[in-house]
Amino acid sequence: MSWHGHLTLSYRHDGGRTVVADRHTGPLRILKSLYPEGPATCHNVLVHPPAGIAGGDVLALDLDLAAGAHAFVTTPGATRFYRSGGREALQTVNARVDAGARLEWLPLETLCYPALQAQNRMAFTLAPGAEMIGWDVLALGLPASGAPFDSGRFTQEIRLDGAWLERGTVDGTDHRLLRSPLGWDGQSVLATMWFAAGTPLPTARRDALLAEARDALGDEPRAGATSPHPRVVVVRCLAHRVEPAMQHLTAVWQRWRRSAWDLAAPVPRVWRT
Repeated sequence: MSWHGHLTLSYRHDGGRTVVADRHTGPLRILKSLYPEGPATCHNVLVHPPAGIAGGDVLALDLDLAAGAHAFVTTPGATRFYRSGGREALQTVNARVDAGARLEWLPLETLCYPALQAQNRMAFTLAPGAEMIGWDVLALGLPASGAPFDSGRFTQEIRLDGAWLERGTVDGTDHRLLRSPLGWDGQSVLATMWFAAGTPLPTARRDALLAEARDALGDEPRAGATSPHPRVVVVRCLAHRVEPAMQHLTAVWQRWRRSAWDLAAPVPRVWRT
């Protein structure tokens, strides 16, 4: 049996409060909206009761942020793509962010089980005046259980319309990619983080975001920050385990939130459980 789930989240700013209307079919939903920072920022935790994505499953998430809304979206645990008997699993995320709105797309890690066949596609459309912070933490195999990622294929796409497109496939048998110092360098976790805007960032602001990220990363030899386009700043980190990668991204997120938006950055409780 395959699961097909579709969740639509529509955010709007109403009298100083961000509210969300949700519609879902299948096993993908939010439990409730939380406001740990006050009414301006709506926190939502995505829940998928089957606990993982198997071959043949199709999950789709659409987010629509109206002008002035601020949405913080995360997950309660890892997204798990299980091994496949041959059919491909697919997850898609499509977000549209209007002028003056802010999106924080910060799910916990994605775990790729050996022998999976899956695609994960993310697309973000930002109007002029819109901004977002996003990240993706991709973890291959189950090294703690003695199950390396030595078979299967995982294709991932991150698209920021008009500014940045990243698409790649990781094959468990591609030793040159996974072991080469020009690729994964024998590590099992690749973390990608970005700050993006609907229009080019002023040079001084972009330089400040890069400086904050580099300062937060310190002398970590397998991490760095760059700006591939005037609308986006990107952070990369390779690690052997998820925890150090998440620590680096969280440190950058806290600095970017303060620097770019003048907001405190309390760590959500769901990240600490």
